[in-house]
Amino acid sequence: MATIDKVKVTLLRSLHGQLRHIGASVRGLGLRRPHQSVVIADTAENRGMINTACHMLKVERS
Repeated sequence: MATIDKVKVTLLRSLHGQLRHIGASVRGLGLRRPHQSVVIADTAENRGMINTACHMLKVERS
């Protein structure tokens, strides 16, 4: 059985002033406030949301 890779994503900046689709992607990842971190599966869907808001996120492979 294959293990699913995980990534830890941290929101570095506030969503205030960002475009609506960027805020929606960040919220879709489960992030609500600055400096909050979540561990999510490394899937194509999540990678797309991470790429949309890459200027606001820190991503670590775990």
